[in-house]
Amino acid sequence: MTRSRVTASQAKQSSSRWLIHSCLASLLSYALAFGLLFDRPLAFGLLRAQIDTKLEHAAMIEVPKLVILAGSNGPYSHRCEIIEPLLRMRCVNGGVAVGIGLDYLFARWQSYLHRGDIVYMPMEEAQYVRTRAATDVGPDAAIMFRHDWRTLAALSPDRWFAGLFAFDLRFALMAPTEAFLQMAHFRDPRPDVTGTMNTWGDHVGHTAERATPNQAIVASLPRGHAEAEQIRSGYGTSLIVSFVHWANAHGVRVIGGLPTEFADHPMPEATQEAIQSVYLTNGADFVVLPNFSRYPRSAFFDSGDHLNEAWQAVHSRLLAEQLRSHRAPIAAAHPDDPTDRPAPRNTPTD
Repeated sequence: MTRSRVTASQAKQSSSRWLIHSCLASLLSYALAFGLLFDRPLAFGLLRAQIDTKLEHAAMIEVPKLVILAGSNGPYSHRCEIIEPLLRMRCVNGGVAVGIGLDYLFARWQSYLHRGDIVYMPMEEAQYVRTRAATDVGPDAAIMFRHDWRTLAALSPDRWFAGLFAFDLRFALMAPTEAFLQMAHFRDPRPDVTGTMNTWGDHVGHTAERATPNQAIVASLPRGHAEAEQIRSGYGTSLIVSFVHWANAHGVRVIGGLPTEFADHPMPEATQEAIQSVYLTNGADFVVLPNFSRYPRSAFFDSGDHLNEAWQAVHSRLLAEQLRSHRAPIAAAHPDDPTDRPAPRNTPTD
């Protein structure tokens, strides 16, 4: 009887060890497959290429530079190609998309920002209120686990696990499909529909003509706004504050700004004040354009964060003039450049 119990116990322990070893082997196979083999060069490859290209451009600039960081509001609504000659200061448009985690974006850019640089941040409202869970499982989680373990290791441990488990059955099915399309020299239709990126990192080619099919949608878009308390307590806000503190400690000047929005549905004043306070109470600066970055719906390409190319140019000139009149940051970079000219006034009209 005793021998029978011992045998049963040994069998149970052996089964448990087998189960544990099988689970570990499965986890290892999963990690190796998605970390070294499976990739989505079309869906995520474009985002990764944009980030790397912008950073490579920044690495070639040895003088103090202006960097624009935001979601897609950065490249769609701002144009460094126009701002650079007006400020006589090199400019890189580092914005990509709201879905890219701010902790990842900041971690990548910190190595390319130096004393005397200026970072302008017209962050979308969604960036401030984005939750930790949403940040952890954004597309950058898969990008880091597949291509950038160095940045992933520099982030918090919860990001390591999010990166490890950022993949699913859909990813596994789409990976070989996208790999085949890439080998077959598949022509990406997106540039023909929405435009592409220039040397400065700006989005270009999103003309009013190309925006015509989107106008009915843009005209009917409801534009909700975050509440002031959501801005103050948002996880994205905490990431922005941490970046501002890092910038202050390294001689990098941060200037906050408002995102572009519909003139007929502006954000509440309390929300705007909450956004300003994120920067002003943490040692950064803040710029408000004369028109509060508000434009008629006909000025937008496909959303409230994306001006079309013509209005992107208008907005960029307004911003450049406002930054010139904002004496402290620009004078530090160009002490001989007159910065006392008043910024032009502008109001949104349709």
